[in-house]
Amino acid sequence: MFAAQTLAGWGLAGTERADDVLLCVSELVTNAVLHGVPPGRQLRLLMRFDGHGLVVEVHDSGGGVPHVVHDGDEGGRGLLLVAALSDKWGVRERTLGKAVWCEFSWIPEGFSGDRQPRDTMDLDDLHPESLVAVRVTDPLRGRHVPRRPAR
Repeated sequence: MFAAQTLAGWGLAGTERADDVLLCVSELVTNAVLHGVPPGRQLRLLMRFDGHGLVVEVHDSGGGVPHVVHDGDEGGRGLLLVAALSDKWGVRERTLGKAVWCEFSWIPEGFSGDRQPRDTMDLDDLHPESLVAVRVTDPLRGRHVPRRPAR
């Protein structure tokens, strides 16, 4: 729901790749909940759109490196979908855990770039014209965890 609302807030709902983005968000978050978030920890979903492409990142504190499964493996085909639907995907190690990301390179027809997301966060390493939405969730309770204001 958060990802769909974010795309709608950015004026991207119903565009040619919106369904691909939503499916990849679902797969990456599901993988993090099932395999990457130890009990009592949280995950973070970050979506960034700069007018030329959209990046989805799911951060978790679990170990291991996710990989695409091959024929004959039971389950675990989520990353196969992510690899097929996105233009690029990968895994970045973090001090604690990892970030699994995928990227969609496209400029939606008629996109004006003047819409802002409802839930934004300024991150120093992002281009100032990027649209950013972040959601931190406690998967055990299935609820949004409010962010603390920056100090």
